Amino acid sequence: MSNAIATGTDKPVLLDSTDMATFAARGFLRLDGVVPEALNQQFLNDIGHVDESEISSPLDHYGRVMGRSAIPVVNAGEPFHQAYPDDSALKKIVSLPQVAGAIRSLVGAEPVFDHHFLHMTFPPVFYKNSTSPQIAQHTHQDSTIDPRSTFDIQIMYFPHAVNKEMGGTRFVPGTHLRIVSEAAISRYQNIRGQQHMVCEAGTLLFVHMGIWHGGGLNLSDKIRYMFKIRLAPTKKQQCLWDLSDLPKGHFQQRPIYWMSPQQNNDPIHQILTKPEKWFEADTGRLEYINRIRFWRYLLGDDSFDADYWLTRIENEIY
Repeated sequence: MSNAIATGTDKPVLLDSTDMATFAARGFLRLDGVVPEALNQQFLNDIGHVDESEISSPLDHYGRVMGRSAIPVVNAGEPFHQAYPDDSALKKIVSLPQVAGAIRSLVGAEPVFDHHFLHMTFPPVFYKNSTSPQIAQHTHQDSTIDPRSTFDIQIMYFPHAVNKEMGGTRFVPGTHLRIVSEAAISRYQNIRGQQHMVCEAGTLLFVHMGIWHGGGLNLSDKIRYMFKIRLAPTKKQQCLWDLSDLPKGHFQQRPIYWMSPQQNNDPIHQILTKPEKWFEADTGRLEYINRIRFWRYLLGDDSFDADYWLTRIENEIY
């Protein structure tokens, strides 16, 4: 996607087919620096950010922010368009054309609010005299075992620049379709191909509800903030994006293995069959099948296949 910034009064910029295929395959999309700095500063002011020297403890700061910030208390199940006051930074952020377009492309025009939360990780200085050790959050998949095709999204907003030392949220691309029991993967702290959020201020990370993730260890001298919003769809998540770039031969099968060097391959087929670094040589193929099923769900068409992965196992003759 383009990262051009426009005002919230402009028309939502929908994701294109390449964006959606990337989300289907990898479980995330980034919008780097999409939020203007003035809105980042308004958000930090809204939550009651103060200099680290004015904070006595993590518990004290959490209590102050929870009690005095401008972040509203919103009931689960509320229509998302009613969640935030019009003059709030959060309302302005989710109304930005690229942000509103990404939301609409993933969960439709009328999603409902699940929850939001302000995540904070504190520097080592706050743990010097504490009986609680400074540790990274365990790797997990949110909520409970969820085998649905229907999916929620989580929007992770980083209101300030995040460098490597700040321990930005880590996540493992492509894990969203490998269902586990929430913290059953908590012992895994380093997985091949995982990413840590290092980004400029105003970056948004959109993730599928099932992606494996966890908060990193903050080794800087500043508090790291991340605001998370979870949204659920109210209508089928089919063809909600801009399909104008969907290749004409998208439903046609390409030759497998023995291929012409000049062959013009459908980029979406390539995205759906590109392995992550953690894929095993054999069971990694199951992820291609999961991705293709997910893409079928998004298209609303069970005739799609990539490299014959589903067709060959669906060829049941009676």
